[in-house]
Amino acid sequence: MAIIVNLDVMMAKRKISLNELAERVGITNSNLSILKTGKAKAIRFSTLESICKELNCQPGDILEYEDG
Repeated sequence: MAIIVNLDVMMAKRKISLNELAERVGITNSNLSILKTGKAKAIRFSTLESICKELNCQPGDILEYEDG
């Protein structure tokens, strides 16, 4: 897939665990893990907004397009 998910990088920079972020955002650990590992097929804008709010970042800090 040409979309790279850098959620794990942002979580490490902000020193927040998967469990803590999932709780703050209001999604299950399983769904956040699927997103974090890049296995998700889609993400709701509301979820992306909540993640960005909690991590104090921009969507481009989490999602990256790689041509290839």
